[in-house]
Amino acid sequence: MTLLAFNEQKSRSLVLSVRATALVFEDPVSQRLLKQIERIAPSDATVLIVGETGTGKELVARHIHELSKRSNNTFGALNCAALNENLIESELFGHEKGAFTGALTDKLGWFETAHKGSLFLDEVGDLPMALQVKLLRVLQEREVVRVGSRKPVPIDVRIIAATNVNLEEAVAASHFRADLYYRFNVAKIELSPLRDRPRDILPLTQHFLKIYSERLGYSEVKLSPAAETTLLNYDWPGNIRELENAVHRALLICPNNYLRPEDFKLSGARVSQNTPTVSTNSLENTLLNLFEQTPPKLYQIIEESIIRSAFDFCDKNQVQTAKLLDISRNVLRHKLATYGMLNNKNQGLINS
Repeated sequence: MTLLAFNEQKSRSLVLSVRATALVFEDPVSQRLLKQIERIAPSDATVLIVGETGTGKELVARHIHELSKRSNNTFGALNCAALNENLIESELFGHEKGAFTGALTDKLGWFETAHKGSLFLDEVGDLPMALQVKLLRVLQEREVVRVGSRKPVPIDVRIIAATNVNLEEAVAASHFRADLYYRFNVAKIELSPLRDRPRDILPLTQHFLKIYSERLGYSEVKLSPAAETTLLNYDWPGNIRELENAVHRALLICPNNYLRPEDFKLSGARVSQNTPTVSTNSLENTLLNLFEQTPPKLYQIIEESIIRSAFDFCDKNQVQTAKLLDISRNVLRHKLATYGMLNNKNQGLINS
């Protein structure tokens, strides 16, 4: 597994905060993406990142910047959809004092601030058509003219654009300029939704558990096997962002620092069509790894792990554990005694 987690204190110059997220490359789909990023990043080519909301487009942009020759300079991140249409030109290109009401001083725009670095333009599909014309000129001429000025200012910025809009369809519908699309679409990176890279789900979950348990001051948090299955069976329409929020929420409400399916509040969730295959493959891969190691008493190791996990999941309730495993309570008690899981407190625990 390759896990790339970004330091939250790094590259803060233009970004208010960095979410507690990570790039996880365990799924083959993600590993192919990583190789593509590593090929593209060292160049100065303009990059267009496309993908559903929550797939980590800004994080990929940051990684591209970190792998580039501009990594020691500014990384700026701007959500184009969040800007006031009347102020977006000033935000991008800057303005001179007195250019408009409220312009009390000169102000550098994002392009000048990110000079010699990288500028991430998120949601470029939402740019107003009039601004698209001016942005195209900046990309062509590599200079900006501040609002209220006639003097061009040379800039050296690598553009990384992103969108969850199909820009080809937007061009066909005359909502996006074709020439600007071609300027953006030099090196294209397509981010797969989380449901299409299931082997990333549990590593991401463990990463978020570590981050948020530390923030909440929890010493140790465990994920129940049933919870793992639930997470794998959900198709995550909100992608990584939804998974992160689900983990954070679960930690806030879970009892005894032991996460169960109900703690993730995914009831009524959209279930993946590939659910059985994903769960089975995960189990088979674990068993194959054990077989390759050929440890002594392998069957006992596997059986003890199943018994212990089920017993913990049922809060050490023997009746519920026996029912979960579909074995008699007498058989369960024998197994519990064999593996040293019975003590004075739970010897007689028979409540249902």
